[in-house]
Formats: sequence, structure tokens, C-alpha cells
Amino acid sequence: MKAAIWCIGTLCISISLFAQATQPKTKRPAAHAVSASEVQALRDALAAQQLQMAQQHEEMEQLKSQLQQLLQSNAQSMASVQQVQTSTEQAQSVATRAQESATTAQEMAAKASSQASDTRSALAVVETKDKEEDKKLMALETLAGRFRFTGDVRVRGENFMQDASGFSDRNRARVRVRFGLDGKISDDFTGGVLLTSGSLGDSNSTNETLTNFFTRKSIGIDRAYVTYHPAALKWMSLTGGKFAYTWQRSPLTFDSDLNPEGFSQRFSFDMSTPVIKNFTVQAIQLLYNETTRGDDSFAVGGQVSSKLDFGFMASTPSFTLLNWRGVDALLNASAFAVQATSTTGGLPVPGEGPGCAAGSGLPTVPPCVFSPQGFTNATFTDTAGKVHFLSQFLYADFILNNRIKTPWERLPLNLTLEYENNLNAADHPVNNQGVVLTNLGRQSHAYAFDFSLGPNLLTDRTAPGRLQLGYGWWRQEQDSILASFAESEQRAPTNILENRIYVNYKLRPNTIFSYNFWIGRTLNSALQHSLLAPGLTAGEIEPYLRRMQFDILYSF
Repeated sequence: MKAAIWCIGTLCISISLFAQATQPKTKRPAAHAVSASEVQALRDALAAQQLQMAQQHEEMEQLKSQLQQLLQSNAQSMASVQQVQTSTEQAQSVATRAQESATTAQEMAAKASSQASDTRSALAVVETKDKEEDKKLMALETLAGRFRFTGDVRVRGENFMQDASGFSDRNRARVRVRFGLDGKISDDFTGGVLLTSGSLGDSNSTNETLTNFFTRKSIGIDRAYVTYHPAALKWMSLTGGKFAYTWQRSPLTFDSDLNPEGFSQRFSFDMSTPVIKNFTVQAIQLLYNETTRGDDSFAVGGQVSSKLDFGFMASTPSFTLLNWRGVDALLNASAFAVQATSTTGGLPVPGEGPGCAAGSGLPTVPPCVFSPQGFTNATFTDTAGKVHFLSQFLYADFILNNRIKTPWERLPLNLTLEYENNLNAADHPVNNQGVVLTNLGRQSHAYAFDFSLGPNLLTDRTAPGRLQLGYGWWRQEQDSILASFAESEQRAPTNILENRIYVNYKLRPNTIFSYNFWIGRTLNSALQHSLLAPGLTAGEIEPYLRRMQFDILYSF
């Protein structure tokens, strides 16, 4: 600033001197004549003065330029000062705002810290709950993994044909539905439940005929069991409830759809000998009628079986003894048991079912005979008018099941041989008049064989396209087994000669097509309670009843 003031003062002095120099001279009185030298001197002085004035003018221009630059510089300085002042104010404002923001940020940080602490606490709670939920889910998944759903739906078309004068060909459609749940209750216990269609009064069939004006079909509990199979004792298996067969048997003694009730103890030992691979001993207790008065009805027995490996053939021989007690209860079943449609007084009883089994001299209203597919065992009536079995029943059943290798791996050969004898059968049978037929011996034997080529598609896990072809034959005398629990598809429960041709083909992994052709007749029509074609008299040979079945079975 001092340099600027000094420059301005110097400029003012210069301007004053220039003004004095350029001011016109006051006219003076005329003097003496001027000589040429004086004129020349005057010209020189004037030229010098003009030169000086030119120099001063140049200096003035320079001073003006410097002053201009100084003013511009001063203006720029003032602007810079103003900008600095403005920047300072802005900086102060920004600083103030920054301070406020910092304060706010500190407050927000404090809140955030508090919220973070709360969040961590909440997350800890959530994490704890998640872990608890995960544990519950894992426990549920583990529980669900222990069980599996099973079931199937079968649709059947079938017809009946017989060359008898009073017989009309019959055609019908049937459906079967089964849905089950089974699995491990714990490491040592397994259990299961199976719901099945079928009349509640028919223990031997799960089929429902498509009839009765579109009415709904019955569903009942067909299995409900628990098995104790300890991990530490793998050779032991104890089962109780209503369960699938735990012993080796065939339709010669029990219907395949029947699930017995009671208890079973199985002791199975695997072996490493070249031939004997397993040895099994089994005890059986079947409970089929409990009563508040009198004796209960049950069957007790056991089975011994083994698995043999001969290289080219695997065999499973078994021998079973089963003693039936209280069998007369089957001849005096309640209306509920047989699902009868009326009682003695004509009162209706709800439920569909086979009702009372018919036969010569047998009651037609409850209490009556329980035998869903007909009754063919021999009976007698005591002096009180009460019906009893002529024979008692102690099954002695030998089965030899063989699986033979063939050059075609997809077509193994299966051959089953069976012989069964009722050791407690009566010595002689009777006819419909109750006369003892002394010319005939004990009606206690049953013989059967079954031959098939290909895997059993109904039990083995096989790929689609597999085929099984088979033929079975059996001869079953009147009192060889209890008619009440016999195979439901054959001509009659007992006293029969039966043939079966069957074909199974796997269409899809869970779909099988089956064809069964049953050809059977009554073995001896002269015996009491024989099932005969219409118009046939006792003693005549019955024409074969032909029964064809076409099935589609879908499993899941």
C-alpha cells in the first residue's frame, strides 16, 4: 500500500510540472531584434524542451500504465482479499456446519452404537432361536427320514366262465387301494400302519367291486404293528400287533391279503459255511378271537428254516407246525364279524360284507359261520343243535423254494414245492346228510408246486421291460386247512383241484401289468359243504370254473 501511495504522489507532481511547462507565456513587450544565433539557440532550446516534454509524456504514459497495473493489481488484491474473506466466512460456516455435523454424527454414532448393541442382542436371540429351530427341523427331518410312505392302487377286470347248464357268465371290475407308513421308531424299534380297501367282514380280500350305485368304498386298518429288532442283537426280531407274515408260507395255507394278529419271535443267524448261509427259528402266536365267556381262540406254533447256496441254485427250505385252538368260534361268529345284512329278527346291521357262509345245515343268520369265500370244511351238529368242526387243525407244512440260475440272467427259474398235512384231521369225511364215508380216508393233505421263469416283479426290484411267466398247480383236500383263511381267488377254500397261469410285465418303474387265468373245480363233490356249479348233484364231476383277471398295478 505504501508503494502505491508513493507512486500516486510522484504522478501528481509530474502532472503539475507538465502543466506549468505547457502553460502559455504572458506576452512581453517587444524587445530588441533577435539575432540568428539567438533564434537558433531558441530553436535548440525549444527542441530540447519538446524532447524533454516527449520524454515526460512517455514517462507519463509509463506512469499511467504502471498506475493502471497498480490499480488492477490493487483491485485483484482487493478481490482476492474479498475472496479470502468470503472463503474464510465460508470456511467458518463449513467449520460450523462440520462441527454441528460432527456433533450430530457423534449423537448418531452413539445411537448407532446403542442400536448396534441392541441389534447384536437381537441377533443373538434370533441366532439362538434359529439354532433351536434348526435343531427342531433337524429332529423333524431325522424323524421324517426314519419313515417312508408306501402304497399301491390296483384296477382289475375279471370274468367267470363255467360249462354248466345253470351258470351265467359273469363280468365285473374291482379296485384295491393300500396306503401305509412304516419306519424306525428308534434304533431298536420299527413300526407301521397300513390302511386298505375292502369289506371289513372279509379278512381274505382287499378288493372292492365297482357296484352298489356309486356308494363309497370301505377303508380299514389292515396292519398296525411294532417290531423290536435291537442293534446289539441283530439276530433277534420280536413283532406284535397286526402284521405281515414273518414266516415262509404260500397261498396253500393262508390268503396273501390276510394279515395275521398276535405275536412273532424270530431268531435268525447268518452263517459263512459254503452251503448253509442262514438258519432261522421262529415262534408264532396268533390271536383270532377273544371272548368274555368261555375260552379264547388262538393258534401257536413255530417254524424252522434255512438258506442254502449250491452255486447254480439257492434254496430256502422251511418246516412249520401250527396248532389251532378254539376253532368252533369260527362257526358262531357275530353279525359284526361277518358284516351280515340282517339278524334273526330281521333287524338291519350296517356294513357291507359276505355275511354268513352257506352250507348244508349251517345257520343262515348270526351267529353263523365266518368264511368269506365260502365254507368247505366238514362239520357235525351235537344233540343241543350246536355246530362243531368234524376235524381239529394242526398244520404240518413243508416248503422248498428254489431259485435256479439260467444262461439268461434276466430269466431265473423259480420252483416252489409244498406239502401240507393236517395232523388232527378226522379219520373219515361225511356227506351232506352227515353220514360218515368210511370208504374215504383222512381229508388232510395238500400238494402244490409253482414254476415260473423270470424275476418276481411283485416283490423284486427290477427295471422296466422285465417279464415273468408262471404256472401253478395244487390239490387241496377238505380238512387240510381252515376254510376261513384260505386263498380267496381259487375255486373254493378247500376240496379243490386248481391250476393257475400267470404273466407279469413291468411297464414302468412303478407300474405292472398282470394276467391271471385260474382254472379250478371241486375235488370231490360228494363231500359235505362242497361248492358245486348250478344244477350239479353230489357225486358228479364239476366242470372247471375259469376265471380270468387283467390287472394294472400302480405302486408308490
